[in-house]
Amino acid sequence: MYREPHNMANQSGAGLPVALFIITVLALLVIGMAQLQQASGESVSLQIQSQRAFYAAESGAQVAVRDVLESSDCSALTTPLSFSATGLNGCSAALSCESVTENISGPGGNTVFSISSTGQCGSGPDRAVRIIEVRVR
Repeated sequence: MYREPHNMANQSGAGLPVALFIITVLALLVIGMAQLQQASGESVSLQIQSQRAFYAAESGAQVAVRDVLESSDCSALTTPLSFSATGLNGCSAALSCESVTENISGPGGNTVFSISSTGQCGSGPDRAVRIIEVRVR
């Protein structure tokens, strides 16, 4: 009625290999999730920089339109523009202008100004550039 104690040499099991397999799979999942999180964070950062560059280019174009229409000459542009507002701090806009004078009927004069504004924010891998072109007369 008395059982003999089990001999350790007779025992064999799959517990240790299964535990190692589970630990390895979980470690690979954690590493994959960390890399996905890092890539997602970089993508959001680049998207924000891209939007800031777009707004810098748009702001530069608006300033250029005002300057050109007030003076009726492309030489009135001051470039590059540096922004110090909270949302555009560290951004700049490079402006260029070309004018063409033709016999155009209707109000607004005979000169058409083509203004290009290149907004840039960030540096290195976080650098974003956007270009906006505007024509006014």
